[in-house]
Amino acid sequence: MESELGQVKSEGSAAWGKVKMMLDGNRNILSVSIDDEMLKPSEKEKLCAALVEAHKDALKKMQFALAKKLQEMGGLDALKNLGS
Repeated sequence: MESELGQVKSEGSAAWGKVKMMLDGNRNILSVSIDDEMLKPSEKEKLCAALVEAHKDALKKMQFALAKKLQEMGGLDALKNLGS
């Protein structure tokens, strides 16, 4: 079950799509995409804020995706058999 949940992926974005971050079900960052416009030295603060926001967005979407996947796998009843 853990490996199945780990395969779920979620993408978060910020700064009108200029910063994107992909997470797996274990909440590991798989990729980060940054528009060249955000890489200017004058945009450093905006980029930092956008990275945090993209991560939050991806985590929020991941929670929904994992809940849906868990439900597809049998819901909370599936967790009862996890230690067996």
